[in-house]
Amino acid sequence: MNAQELRNKTLDQLREDLAALKKEAFNLRFQQATGQLESTARMKTVRRDVARVKTVLNEKAASAAAE
Repeated sequence: MNAQELRNKTLDQLREDLAALKKEAFNLRFQQATGQLESTARMKTVRRDVARVKTVLNEKAASAAAE
């Protein structure tokens, strides 16, 4: 998932993506705590994807406020 793809999405789609990523991050943390996590690198990518989505949401909010 890159920032350009995210900028093409609507606010509702971004919020849905954010919710799904947060849910996945929770599940990954739970798997890590129970020792079932196979790919620890996935936690890093999910965390960064959450940050990307939040950044794009903030950009869209700032541009809407400026108009």
